[in-house]
Amino acid sequence: MLGAQRIAPVNSGVVWRAPAQLESNGRARRSWVPGHRSPVAGARPIRAVISSEDKAVESGAKAVESKDGNVLSSSSSSSSSAKGIDVRAVITIRKKMKEKITEKIEDQWESFMNGIGQGISIQLVSEEIDPVTMSGKSVESFVRGWLPKPSNLPYIVEYAADFTVPLDFGSPGAVLISNLHGKEFHLMEIVIHGFDEGPIFFPANSWIHSRKDNPESRIIFRNQAYLPSQTPPGLKDLRREDLLSLRGNRKGERKPHDRIYDYAPYNDLGNPDKSEDLARPVLSGEERPYPRRCRTGRPPTRTDPMCESRAEKPHPVYVPRDETFEEIKQNTFSAGRLKALFHNLIPSIAATLSSSDIPFKCFSEIDKLYNDGVLLLEDEDQKISGNVFPSNMMKQVLSVGQKLLKYEIPAIISRDRFAWLRDNEFARQTLAGVNPVNIEILKEFPIVSKLDPAVYGPPESAITKELIQQELSGITVEEAIEEKRLFILDYHDMLLPFIGKMNTLPERQAYASRTVFFFTRTGFLRPIAIELSLPPTPSSPGKKRVYTHGHDATSHWIWKQAKAHVCSNDAGVHQLVNHW
Repeated sequence: MLGAQRIAPVNSGVVWRAPAQLESNGRARRSWVPGHRSPVAGARPIRAVISSEDKAVESGAKAVESKDGNVLSSSSSSSSSAKGIDVRAVITIRKKMKEKITEKIEDQWESFMNGIGQGISIQLVSEEIDPVTMSGKSVESFVRGWLPKPSNLPYIVEYAADFTVPLDFGSPGAVLISNLHGKEFHLMEIVIHGFDEGPIFFPANSWIHSRKDNPESRIIFRNQAYLPSQTPPGLKDLRREDLLSLRGNRKGERKPHDRIYDYAPYNDLGNPDKSEDLARPVLSGEERPYPRRCRTGRPPTRTDPMCESRAEKPHPVYVPRDETFEEIKQNTFSAGRLKALFHNLIPSIAATLSSSDIPFKCFSEIDKLYNDGVLLLEDEDQKISGNVFPSNMMKQVLSVGQKLLKYEIPAIISRDRFAWLRDNEFARQTLAGVNPVNIEILKEFPIVSKLDPAVYGPPESAITKELIQQELSGITVEEAIEEKRLFILDYHDMLLPFIGKMNTLPERQAYASRTVFFFTRTGFLRPIAIELSLPPTPSSPGKKRVYTHGHDATSHWIWKQAKAHVCSNDAGVHQLVNHW
């Protein structure tokens, strides 16, 4: 029976795979446990046989297998003895994908230092209190082994450290790791094998600073969330210490290896030491409210003590170490610079020289951005390359630019070209799109504006109870609100004061929108009504109009146009409010 199976600890004589199910022939079939999969792409998880018929369960032989299947250790003795329990920590480290010769030499030296136990120190900390020290019980060891165990990926390496923990040690809840090397390394995860509960995961995905930069050890917690009141006693001091290290003490200048998140106003936008014309105000306070930046602690300028000196090239602007671009991201960013230049510069030049602003005439012209790319008209091409940029070099750049002006197809329409037109995708974008933070539960009805009615007209929404009722599959509006099945995306009050100015732009028409969604019993979020509003003007009162699905072709396409106005509102709020 499946219920009779058990997951034996690694050191009790099995190779750990994961909970399995028995097939009809009695053999164990693998099934992977969510959360127990290694984040290393292409690497094989650590595995164990748990079939009750597998004789390895009773053999007493123990083995720990790395992600690529290499056995890290094995012995025929039991993992527990009178003095304690033998456990092993497997440490996964990511190296640079493309290393210079000097970096490869440094890697060899680090492997040697790890081999003699002088490279990485690891301390296991229990969730239970040591009655002597009144802090978490702990044991310490060092990474040892002449060569790291390779994974399937050449830039992923694994090391091991062995411990003997007391029988009453309890469950480990944190790992303290010290980097004794001269440079930082990127720790992906630590997995502890040998405890009765099975492998214990400590995900990190973080840079571990060198002890020469900071003598403090890094604290890596177990993959287990706790409320503050439920934090195990042995971890409370470490949680507090880790939080304090992240907050910093607001002293000193930040170093590249720091991972401190404290903040300061934007007081480094100018350079008054160089010229009075380059002086800039401090962006803070009631007069100039503005979000804050990461505090850097650079010295003040000589001419204005309220302003901080700027970070000039080649010195980078401080960003907490784990927030900086990693190697893949940096390479992608660098490779995209030229493409971004052509995507933005050349269409702008073409639009400037073009005699008119030519809009998209149909949806197929939008498709051409992805399939054919953007090509300048022949006469505009000649204007740019011949008149504005006469040099042959610029002509060649423009020629290359035309080839690069092909936009990548968004994933959603690479599978279904018309997915973006459908209601379910429109609703999904409010939760999983670029701006998932504005949709809210509709808590009361009718919907009422908080704007001044003397300026913006009657506050009541044009979305009525009767109109909503038709779309609720037999339940009342009150029941839908009580069951928390009505939602709203409300940009009315935020945008209505600006709509008048927006509509003074040539060839532009904008509305302030409200959209009501209904969460169906089949588990889909569905838009059921859209209100588009215009503010009052001296010549006309404010206008509000509500759109629903409709059942004829005209209503069908007007509904899609209403959704397009909502998407326009959503994109503007995302960029200018939430993102900015």
